[in-house]
Amino acid sequence: MKRRELFGGILLITAVSVFMTGCGGEQKKDNAKADKGGKTKLRFASWDVADDIDLQQGVVDEFNKTHDDIEVSLEAYGSDFDTKISAGMGSGDTPDVMYMWNYPAYYEGLEPLDSYIEKEGEDYKKDFYDTLWDYNSMNEQIYGIPVGFTTHALFYNKDLFQEAGIDEPTDDWTWEDLQTAAKAISEKTDAKGFSFQMKPDPYDYEMYLWSNGSAYCGKDGQMDGYINSDESKEVFQMFQGMEKEGYAVATEKSGTDEFRSGQSAMYVYGSWSINSLKEDGMNYGITKIPSFGKQPSVSILSSSGIAMSKDSKNKDAAWEFMKYWTNEESNKNRIGLELPVLMNVVDSEKIMDKPEFAPFYLMLEQSSGHTPASFIIKDWSETSEDLSLSFEEIFNPSTLQDVSETLDQLSE
Repeated sequence: MKRRELFGGILLITAVSVFMTGCGGEQKKDNAKADKGGKTKLRFASWDVADDIDLQQGVVDEFNKTHDDIEVSLEAYGSDFDTKISAGMGSGDTPDVMYMWNYPAYYEGLEPLDSYIEKEGEDYKKDFYDTLWDYNSMNEQIYGIPVGFTTHALFYNKDLFQEAGIDEPTDDWTWEDLQTAAKAISEKTDAKGFSFQMKPDPYDYEMYLWSNGSAYCGKDGQMDGYINSDESKEVFQMFQGMEKEGYAVATEKSGTDEFRSGQSAMYVYGSWSINSLKEDGMNYGITKIPSFGKQPSVSILSSSGIAMSKDSKNKDAAWEFMKYWTNEESNKNRIGLELPVLMNVVDSEKIMDKPEFAPFYLMLEQSSGHTPASFIIKDWSETSEDLSLSFEEIFNPSTLQDVSETLDQLSE
């Protein structure tokens, strides 16, 4: 998973957690006080920049106003986030609280949060969607509190379906249904029926293997027998076959540009593009990812959280701030900018009645129980690069390498 994708929408979104009203309450007092005035000083690191940081600063200021014994300072790291967090962990100078998504890389420098969560009572943890905890944990310990997320879903152009004279996608579609519709649209309109990434992010693409009963690797990180299983090969062959037959196109980027311009009738993506599609005034719909017919489809999650440094000297105060940043009021204030992570907010604000949001929650509900290979394979960055290069060989129209041979080579 790349922050570019997560925060192209979700974090762009979570950054806008401003307009938050005071929602403090009583706090525990830390034993250590950082200045003569008696306030505990906390450092909070963000990866955002520009206007987003201004908005986050507003939230921090509101927290400081409503908490007499804690003072938080915001540190904006932007594109240097990983460099500075890594350096801080190496020198014991990590901010008390920080945004986090790459738990496999950083969890050893983070404070396990299970005991803090338990003290809040059963209802606290239950209000978050279970699958979100999976993506904010490592080795069965929780290291982050969910802030924002998106699953993936199928976007479709209603006008092109109408022009082709075929029914729009539904939640019970299979990939065979999609292919039939994509062929008809390609034959009856000037658009391609479906688009997908020529060089998909390996983190994202694994969801298709999960949906067909496979994965990149087993629980021990072994890839042979998984990435090159018959079920995995079936997925790649299906995508490549759609391209070869001419009713799907492999795109250089995410597929959003082709979809917005009407060159493609369908594509699978996260909620990041909703705002741009609304600005375009586009007549579009969203539904669940089609299944392979054997089991419900599964989506990867792009999930962000906030975490506490293991080296923090003010952990009680840090926990108070983390609760403030992720509480019900802040979730409500970000509706329309991100997908709320609290079930209570989803219910009270009738999010499931909103057709542009509901499919992402339906995908969330049926996507639990899957651990991304990035959480299992120790040298994931190297493996991810190998996967990415192989995917491009399979889907690049100038190469279209044999799927079976390419995946067998990957497994070695």
